[in-house]
Amino acid sequence: MSEDNESLSSDEHNDGKLRKIKKMAVSQFSNIMLASSFLQNDYFSRYLNKRPCMKADKSGDRWVRDLLCGHPVRFHNIFRMSQVIFTDLLCKLESLYGLCGSHRTTTREVLGITLFILSHNESVRATAERFQHSTETISRYFSLGLRALINLAMDIIVPEDKEFLDIPVHIRNDTRYMPYFKDCIGAIDGTHVDARIPVEDQIPYIGRHHSPTQNVMAVCDFNMCFTFVAAGWEDSAHDARIFKHVLRSPQYSFPVPPSGKFYLVDAGYPLQRGFLKPYPETRYHIPDFRRGIRTTTGHREVFNRRHSSLRSVIERAFGVWKKKWRILRDMPNYYFKKQRLIVVATMALHNYIRRHQSRSDPEFDECDADENFVHSEAREFRVEEEVEPLGNTNCSVELVDGEGAKDMAEVREAIAMQLYSCNRYPDEN
Repeated sequence: MSEDNESLSSDEHNDGKLRKIKKMAVSQFSNIMLASSFLQNDYFSRYLNKRPCMKADKSGDRWVRDLLCGHPVRFHNIFRMSQVIFTDLLCKLESLYGLCGSHRTTTREVLGITLFILSHNESVRATAERFQHSTETISRYFSLGLRALINLAMDIIVPEDKEFLDIPVHIRNDTRYMPYFKDCIGAIDGTHVDARIPVEDQIPYIGRHHSPTQNVMAVCDFNMCFTFVAAGWEDSAHDARIFKHVLRSPQYSFPVPPSGKFYLVDAGYPLQRGFLKPYPETRYHIPDFRRGIRTTTGHREVFNRRHSSLRSVIERAFGVWKKKWRILRDMPNYYFKKQRLIVVATMALHNYIRRHQSRSDPEFDECDADENFVHSEAREFRVEEEVEPLGNTNCSVELVDGEGAKDMAEVREAIAMQLYSCNRYPDEN
Protein backbone atom coordinates (compact mmCIF):
# COMPACT_ATOMS: atom_id res chain seq x y z
CA MET A 1 0.00 0.00 0.00
CA SER A 2 2.81 2.30 0.88
CA GLU A 3 4.53 1.58 -2.42
CA ASP A 4 1.33 2.42 -4.36
CA ASN A 5 1.05 5.79 -2.59
CA GLU A 6 4.64 6.65 -3.40
CA SER A 7 4.12 5.72 -7.06
CA LEU A 8 0.99 7.87 -7.27
CA SER A 9 2.75 10.82 -5.69
CA SER A 10 5.64 10.50 -8.16
CA ASP A 11 3.27 10.43 -11.15
CA GLU A 12 1.48 13.57 -9.93
CA HIS A 13 4.84 15.30 -9.48
CA ASN A 14 5.91 14.40 -13.00
CA ASP A 15 2.59 15.54 -14.44
CA GLY A 16 2.92 18.90 -12.68
CA LYS A 17 6.44 19.30 -13.94
CA LEU A 18 5.34 18.47 -17.49
CA ARG A 19 2.48 20.97 -17.33
CA LYS A 20 4.90 23.63 -16.12
CA ILE A 21 7.28 22.91 -18.99
CA LYS A 22 4.43 23.06 -21.50
CA LYS A 23 3.25 26.37 -20.03
CA MET A 24 6.75 27.84 -20.30
CA ALA A 25 7.06 26.59 -23.87
CA VAL A 26 3.73 28.16 -24.83
CA SER A 27 4.76 31.43 -23.17
CA GLN A 28 8.11 31.46 -24.96
CA PHE A 29 6.43 30.66 -28.27
CA SER A 30 3.97 33.52 -27.71
CA ASN A 31 6.85 35.90 -26.95
CA ILE A 32 8.70 34.78 -30.07
CA MET A 33 5.60 35.24 -32.22
CA LEU A 34 4.98 38.69 -30.69
CA ALA A 35 8.59 39.76 -31.28
CA SER A 36 8.49 38.33 -34.79
CA SER A 37 5.28 40.22 -35.51
CA PHE A 38 6.82 43.45 -34.19
CA LEU A 39 9.96 42.99 -36.31
CA GLN A 40 7.89 42.24 -39.41
CA ASN A 41 5.80 45.35 -38.85
CA ASP A 42 8.92 47.47 -38.23
CA TYR A 43 10.62 46.13 -41.37
CA PHE A 44 7.49 46.79 -43.43
CA SER A 45 7.14 50.35 -42.20
CA ARG A 46 10.87 51.10 -42.58
CA TYR A 47 11.69 49.49 -45.91
CA LEU A 48 8.49 48.47 -47.74
CA ASN A 49 6.01 51.18 -46.83
CA LYS A 50 8.33 54.11 -46.01
CA ARG A 51 6.75 57.43 -45.10
CA PRO A 52 8.94 60.18 -46.59
CA CYS A 53 10.24 62.75 -44.13
CA MET A 54 10.57 65.42 -46.84
CA LYS A 55 7.85 66.34 -49.33
CA ALA A 56 8.88 66.23 -53.00
CA ASP A 57 6.28 68.83 -53.95
CA LYS A 58 8.05 71.33 -51.64
CA SER A 59 11.58 70.66 -52.89
CA GLY A 60 14.31 73.26 -52.52
CA ASP A 61 14.97 73.31 -56.25
CA ARG A 62 11.35 74.17 -56.97
CA TRP A 63 11.51 76.93 -54.35
CA VAL A 64 14.63 78.42 -55.97
CA ARG A 65 13.02 78.20 -59.43
CA ASP A 66 9.93 80.00 -58.16
CA LEU A 67 12.10 82.74 -56.66
CA LEU A 68 14.02 83.17 -59.92
CA CYS A 69 10.72 83.87 -61.66
CA GLY A 70 9.40 86.04 -58.83
CA HIS A 71 9.83 89.57 -57.53
CA PRO A 72 13.44 90.85 -57.62
CA VAL A 73 13.25 92.39 -54.13
CA ARG A 74 12.19 89.07 -52.60
CA PHE A 75 14.99 87.26 -54.40
CA HIS A 76 17.58 89.80 -53.26
CA ASN A 77 16.35 89.63 -49.66
CA ILE A 78 16.92 85.87 -49.62
CA PHE A 79 20.09 85.40 -51.68
CA ARG A 80 21.64 88.91 -51.43
CA MET A 81 21.98 89.32 -55.20
CA SER A 82 19.76 89.81 -58.24
CA GLN A 83 18.32 86.99 -60.36
CA VAL A 84 20.61 87.95 -63.25
CA ILE A 85 23.75 87.81 -61.11
CA PHE A 86 22.65 84.49 -59.55
CA THR A 87 22.14 82.92 -62.98
CA ASP A 88 25.48 84.16 -64.32
CA LEU A 89 27.29 83.07 -61.15
CA LEU A 90 25.73 79.61 -61.40
CA CYS A 91 26.94 79.17 -65.00
CA LYS A 92 30.45 80.31 -64.11
CA LEU A 93 30.74 78.07 -61.04
CA GLU A 94 29.46 75.08 -63.03
CA SER A 95 31.71 75.56 -66.04
CA LEU A 96 34.92 76.81 -64.43
CA TYR A 97 35.04 76.19 -60.69
CA GLY A 98 33.76 72.67 -60.06
CA LEU A 99 30.25 73.27 -58.71
CA CYS A 100 28.34 69.99 -59.04
CA GLY A 101 25.14 68.36 -57.86
CA SER A 102 23.61 64.89 -58.27
CA HIS A 103 20.64 63.20 -59.94
CA ARG A 104 18.51 64.35 -56.98
CA THR A 105 20.08 67.76 -56.30
CA THR A 106 20.69 70.33 -59.04
CA THR A 107 23.64 72.74 -59.04
CA ARG A 108 21.08 75.54 -58.84
CA GLU A 109 19.90 74.12 -55.53
CA VAL A 110 23.48 73.63 -54.29
CA LEU A 111 24.21 77.32 -54.92
CA GLY A 112 20.90 78.25 -53.29
CA ILE A 113 21.78 76.23 -50.17
CA THR A 114 25.21 77.86 -49.96
CA LEU A 115 23.93 81.43 -50.34
CA PHE A 116 21.01 80.80 -47.96
CA ILE A 117 23.39 79.76 -45.16
CA LEU A 118 25.91 82.55 -45.83
CA SER A 119 23.36 85.35 -46.12
CA HIS A 120 21.10 84.45 -43.19
CA ASN A 121 23.42 82.38 -40.98
CA GLU A 122 20.78 79.65 -40.98
CA SER A 123 21.51 76.42 -39.13
CA VAL A 124 21.92 73.17 -41.05
CA ARG A 125 18.67 71.90 -39.52
CA ALA A 126 16.68 74.98 -40.59
CA THR A 127 18.21 74.82 -44.07
CA ALA A 128 17.32 71.12 -44.31
CA GLU A 129 13.69 71.98 -43.56
CA ARG A 130 13.66 74.82 -46.10
CA PHE A 131 15.24 72.75 -48.90
CA GLN A 132 13.64 69.43 -47.91
CA HIS A 133 16.86 67.45 -47.60
CA SER A 134 18.55 65.58 -44.77
CA THR A 135 21.00 67.49 -42.58
CA GLU A 136 23.81 65.30 -43.94
CA THR A 137 22.93 66.33 -47.51
CA ILE A 138 22.83 70.01 -46.57
CA SER A 139 26.23 69.84 -44.83
CA ARG A 140 27.80 68.04 -47.77
CA TYR A 141 26.49 70.42 -50.42
CA PHE A 142 27.30 73.51 -48.37
CA SER A 143 30.92 72.32 -48.26
CA LEU A 144 30.87 71.70 -52.04
CA GLY A 145 29.41 75.14 -52.71
CA LEU A 146 32.00 76.73 -50.42
CA ARG A 147 34.81 74.95 -52.24
CA ALA A 148 33.58 76.23 -55.62
CA LEU A 149 33.52 79.79 -54.24
CA ILE A 150 37.08 79.39 -52.94
CA ASN A 151 38.13 78.35 -56.44
CA LEU A 152 36.43 81.49 -57.76
CA ALA A 153 38.20 83.57 -55.10
CA MET A 154 41.60 82.60 -56.51
CA ASP A 155 40.69 84.42 -59.73
CA ILE A 156 38.51 87.27 -58.49
CA ILE A 157 40.20 88.54 -55.29
CA VAL A 158 42.96 90.11 -57.37
CA PRO A 159 43.52 93.56 -58.91
CA GLU A 160 41.61 94.06 -62.16
CA ASP A 161 44.59 95.98 -63.53
CA LYS A 162 47.40 93.64 -62.49
CA GLU A 163 50.12 95.96 -63.80
CA PHE A 164 48.56 99.06 -62.17
CA LEU A 165 49.03 101.01 -65.40
CA ASP A 166 45.83 103.07 -65.28
CA ILE A 167 44.89 105.79 -62.83
CA PRO A 168 41.76 104.65 -60.93
CA VAL A 169 38.61 106.34 -62.24
CA HIS A 170 37.64 107.42 -58.72
CA ILE A 171 40.85 109.45 -58.51
CA ARG A 172 41.09 110.55 -62.14
CA ASN A 173 37.63 112.16 -62.11
CA ASP A 174 37.92 113.94 -58.75
CA THR A 175 39.94 117.15 -58.41
CA ARG A 176 40.30 116.58 -54.67
CA TYR A 177 42.62 113.65 -55.41
CA MET A 178 43.93 114.29 -58.92
CA PRO A 179 46.85 114.70 -59.58
CA TYR A 180 48.07 114.37 -55.99
CA PHE A 181 47.11 110.71 -55.48
CA LYS A 182 47.37 109.58 -59.11
CA ASP A 183 49.88 106.88 -58.12
CA CYS A 184 47.66 105.45 -55.39
CA ILE A 185 46.40 101.92 -56.20
CA GLY A 186 44.27 100.99 -53.18
CA ALA A 187 43.82 100.96 -49.41
CA ILE A 188 44.79 98.48 -46.70
CA ASP A 189 43.09 97.87 -43.37
CA GLY A 190 42.06 95.15 -40.96
CA THR A 191 38.76 94.03 -39.53
CA HIS A 192 37.59 91.37 -37.12
CA VAL A 193 35.11 88.59 -37.83
CA ASP A 194 33.28 86.63 -35.14
CA ALA A 195 34.93 83.25 -34.49
CA ARG A 196 34.18 79.98 -32.70
CA ILE A 197 37.33 78.68 -31.01
CA PRO A 198 37.71 75.73 -28.59
CA VAL A 199 37.91 76.98 -24.99
CA GLU A 200 41.48 75.76 -24.50
CA ASP A 201 42.66 77.75 -27.57
CA GLN A 202 40.65 80.97 -27.10
CA ILE A 203 43.09 83.26 -25.28
CA PRO A 204 45.03 84.57 -28.34
CA TYR A 205 41.72 85.18 -30.17
CA ILE A 206 40.19 87.33 -27.42
CA GLY A 207 41.13 91.00 -27.49
CA ARG A 208 39.36 94.24 -26.73
CA HIS A 209 36.10 92.79 -28.05
CA HIS A 210 35.96 90.31 -25.12
CA SER A 211 34.93 87.45 -27.39
CA PRO A 212 36.89 85.33 -29.88
CA THR A 213 37.40 86.87 -33.32
CA GLN A 214 39.65 86.25 -36.29
CA ASN A 215 41.70 89.17 -37.52
CA VAL A 216 41.44 89.76 -41.27
CA MET A 217 43.80 91.96 -43.28
CA ALA A 218 42.42 93.10 -46.63
CA VAL A 219 43.32 95.33 -49.56
CA CYS A 220 40.67 96.99 -51.70
CA ASP A 221 40.62 99.14 -54.80
CA PHE A 222 38.57 102.30 -55.28
CA ASN A 223 35.68 100.32 -56.71
CA MET A 224 35.14 98.76 -53.24
CA CYS A 225 36.45 95.39 -54.48
CA PHE A 226 38.87 93.31 -52.44
CA THR A 227 42.17 92.63 -54.18
CA PHE A 228 43.86 90.67 -51.38
CA VAL A 229 42.88 88.97 -48.12
CA ALA A 230 44.78 87.26 -45.30
CA ALA A 231 42.24 85.65 -42.97
CA GLY A 232 42.46 83.59 -39.80
CA TRP A 233 44.83 85.64 -37.65
CA GLU A 234 44.24 85.78 -33.91
CA ASP A 235 42.57 88.87 -32.43
CA SER A 236 45.72 89.85 -30.54
CA ALA A 237 47.89 89.99 -33.68
CA HIS A 238 49.11 93.54 -34.35
CA ASP A 239 48.45 95.10 -37.76
CA ALA A 240 52.17 95.58 -38.36
CA ARG A 241 52.95 91.95 -37.50
CA ILE A 242 50.38 90.61 -39.97
CA PHE A 243 51.49 93.11 -42.60
CA LYS A 244 55.19 92.19 -42.36
CA HIS A 245 54.45 88.46 -42.37
CA VAL A 246 52.31 88.79 -45.49
CA LEU A 247 54.94 90.81 -47.37
CA ARG A 248 57.73 88.40 -46.46
CA SER A 249 55.85 85.17 -47.23
CA PRO A 250 55.71 84.33 -50.97
CA GLN A 251 52.78 81.93 -50.49
CA TYR A 252 50.45 84.89 -49.90
CA SER A 253 51.12 86.34 -53.39
CA PHE A 254 50.59 89.89 -52.13
CA PRO A 255 50.09 92.36 -55.03
CA VAL A 256 53.22 94.41 -54.40
CA PRO A 257 53.00 97.99 -55.70
CA PRO A 258 55.29 98.71 -58.67
CA SER A 259 57.95 101.37 -58.35
CA GLY A 260 56.34 104.77 -57.84
CA LYS A 261 52.94 103.36 -56.84
CA PHE A 262 51.58 103.08 -53.31
CA TYR A 263 48.76 101.89 -51.07
CA LEU A 264 47.14 104.03 -48.37
CA VAL A 265 47.54 102.67 -44.83
CA ASP A 266 46.65 103.98 -41.38
CA ALA A 267 48.90 104.66 -38.39
CA GLY A 268 49.00 100.98 -37.42
CA TYR A 269 51.21 100.14 -40.40
CA PRO A 270 54.87 101.01 -40.93
CA LEU A 271 55.93 103.79 -43.28
CA GLN A 272 57.93 102.10 -46.02
CA ARG A 273 58.30 102.08 -49.79
CA GLY A 274 54.94 101.59 -51.50
CA PHE A 275 52.81 102.30 -48.41
CA LEU A 276 51.74 105.85 -47.58
CA LYS A 277 50.47 106.63 -44.07
CA PRO A 278 49.22 109.87 -42.45
CA TYR A 279 51.28 112.35 -40.45
CA PRO A 280 51.61 111.55 -36.74
CA GLU A 281 50.45 113.92 -33.99
CA THR A 282 47.91 115.43 -36.39
CA ARG A 283 44.13 115.15 -36.75
CA TYR A 284 43.27 112.36 -39.13
CA HIS A 285 39.79 110.84 -39.01
CA ILE A 286 37.01 112.69 -40.85
CA PRO A 287 34.76 112.98 -37.74
CA ASP A 288 37.62 114.83 -35.98
CA PHE A 289 37.34 117.60 -38.58
CA ARG A 290 33.56 117.88 -38.12
CA ARG A 291 33.68 118.72 -34.45
CA GLY A 292 35.68 121.27 -32.49
CA ILE A 293 37.87 123.43 -34.72
CA ARG A 294 36.47 122.81 -38.19
CA THR A 295 39.09 124.78 -40.11
CA THR A 296 41.84 122.67 -41.63
CA THR A 297 45.15 124.26 -40.68
CA GLY A 298 48.62 123.56 -42.02
CA HIS A 299 49.79 121.25 -44.77
CA ARG A 300 49.83 118.21 -42.46
CA GLU A 301 46.14 118.48 -41.60
CA VAL A 302 45.27 119.12 -45.24
CA PHE A 303 47.10 115.95 -46.23
CA ASN A 304 45.65 113.84 -43.41
CA ARG A 305 42.12 114.93 -44.18
CA ARG A 306 42.44 114.06 -47.87
CA HIS A 307 44.24 110.80 -47.07
CA SER A 308 41.45 109.79 -44.64
CA SER A 309 38.74 110.69 -47.13
CA LEU A 310 40.30 108.59 -49.89
CA ARG A 311 41.18 105.65 -47.62
CA SER A 312 37.60 105.45 -46.30
CA VAL A 313 36.75 103.33 -49.35
CA ILE A 314 37.90 100.24 -47.46
CA GLU A 315 35.53 100.99 -44.56
CA ARG A 316 32.67 101.21 -47.03
CA ALA A 317 33.76 97.90 -48.59
CA PHE A 318 33.83 96.20 -45.18
CA GLY A 319 30.38 97.64 -44.43
CA VAL A 320 28.76 96.25 -47.59
CA TRP A 321 30.49 92.89 -47.10
CA LYS A 322 29.36 92.42 -43.50
CA LYS A 323 25.85 93.71 -44.15
CA LYS A 324 25.29 91.22 -46.96
CA TRP A 325 26.64 88.10 -45.28
CA ARG A 326 25.17 87.79 -41.80
CA ILE A 327 27.23 84.68 -41.05
CA LEU A 328 30.26 86.96 -40.55
CA ARG A 329 28.65 88.62 -37.52
CA ASP A 330 27.71 85.39 -35.70
CA MET A 331 29.86 82.53 -36.94
CA PRO A 332 28.47 78.98 -36.46
CA ASN A 333 30.48 76.35 -34.63
CA TYR A 334 32.44 75.09 -37.66
CA TYR A 335 36.06 74.00 -37.65
CA PHE A 336 38.26 77.10 -37.72
CA LYS A 337 39.61 76.23 -41.16
CA LYS A 338 36.05 76.34 -42.50
CA GLN A 339 35.47 79.70 -40.77
CA ARG A 340 38.47 81.09 -42.66
CA LEU A 341 37.10 79.71 -45.93
CA ILE A 342 33.77 81.45 -45.26
CA VAL A 343 35.58 84.81 -44.99
CA VAL A 344 37.31 84.30 -48.34
CA ALA A 345 34.21 82.86 -50.07
CA THR A 346 32.03 85.82 -49.06
CA MET A 347 34.68 88.25 -50.31
CA ALA A 348 34.63 86.43 -53.65
CA LEU A 349 30.84 86.88 -53.78
CA HIS A 350 31.25 90.55 -52.82
CA ASN A 351 33.60 91.13 -55.78
CA TYR A 352 31.48 89.14 -58.23
CA ILE A 353 28.38 91.19 -57.40
CA ARG A 354 30.26 94.50 -57.59
CA ARG A 355 32.03 93.73 -60.88
CA HIS A 356 28.98 92.31 -62.61
CA GLN A 357 28.00 94.27 -65.69
CA SER A 358 24.48 94.87 -64.35
CA ARG A 359 25.93 97.11 -61.57
CA SER A 360 22.69 96.68 -59.66
CA ASP A 361 22.83 96.19 -55.91
CA PRO A 362 21.11 98.13 -53.08
CA GLU A 363 23.98 97.94 -50.57
CA PHE A 364 26.56 99.19 -53.06
CA ASP A 365 24.13 101.78 -54.42
CA GLU A 366 23.84 103.41 -50.98
CA CYS A 367 27.61 103.88 -50.83
CA ASP A 368 27.78 105.14 -54.42
CA ALA A 369 25.09 107.73 -53.72
CA ASP A 370 26.97 109.15 -50.70
CA GLU A 371 30.71 108.62 -50.39
CA ASN A 372 30.52 109.40 -46.67
CA PHE A 373 27.95 106.68 -46.06
CA VAL A 374 29.31 103.61 -44.26
CA HIS A 375 27.08 100.71 -43.25
CA SER A 376 27.04 100.36 -39.47
CA GLU A 377 28.21 96.74 -39.77
CA ALA A 378 31.66 98.05 -40.78
CA ARG A 379 32.20 99.28 -37.21
CA GLU A 380 31.48 95.89 -35.63
CA PHE A 381 34.72 94.29 -34.45
CA ARG A 382 36.69 97.11 -36.09
CA VAL A 383 40.49 97.00 -35.92
CA GLU A 384 41.69 100.16 -34.21
CA GLU A 385 45.00 101.90 -34.85
CA GLU A 386 46.88 100.19 -32.05
CA VAL A 387 49.80 102.61 -32.00
CA GLU A 388 47.53 105.35 -30.67
CA PRO A 389 47.22 105.91 -26.91
CA LEU A 390 43.73 105.28 -25.57
CA GLY A 391 41.49 108.30 -26.01
CA ASN A 392 43.78 110.10 -28.47
CA THR A 393 42.32 110.54 -31.93
CA ASN A 394 45.52 111.82 -33.53
CA CYS A 395 48.19 109.70 -35.24
CA SER A 396 50.68 110.13 -32.41
CA VAL A 397 53.47 107.68 -33.22
CA GLU A 398 55.34 107.27 -36.50
CA LEU A 399 55.91 103.55 -37.04
CA VAL A 400 58.54 103.15 -39.75
CA ASP A 401 60.42 100.41 -41.55
CA GLY A 402 63.91 101.17 -42.80
CA GLU A 403 63.15 100.06 -46.36
CA GLY A 404 62.13 103.17 -48.29
CA ALA A 405 60.75 105.03 -45.26
CA LYS A 406 62.65 108.21 -46.13
CA ASP A 407 61.42 108.08 -49.74
CA MET A 408 57.77 107.74 -48.67
CA ALA A 409 58.16 110.56 -46.15
CA GLU A 410 59.34 112.77 -49.03
CA VAL A 411 56.38 111.66 -51.21
CA ARG A 412 54.00 112.50 -48.37
CA GLU A 413 55.58 115.92 -47.85
CA ALA A 414 55.45 116.73 -51.58
CA ILE A 415 51.76 115.80 -51.84
CA ALA A 416 50.94 117.75 -48.67
CA MET A 417 52.64 120.91 -49.93
CA GLN A 418 50.90 120.62 -53.31
CA LEU A 419 47.51 120.26 -51.64
CA TYR A 420 48.14 123.13 -49.27
CA SER A 421 49.40 125.51 -51.94
CA CYS A 422 46.36 124.84 -54.14
CA ASN A 423 43.88 125.35 -51.26
CA ARG A 424 42.02 122.17 -52.31
CA TYR A 425 40.61 121.15 -48.96
CA PRO A 426 36.83 121.76 -48.84
CA ASP A 427 35.28 121.42 -45.38
CA GLU A 428 32.60 118.95 -46.44
CA ASN A 429 35.00 115.99 -46.83
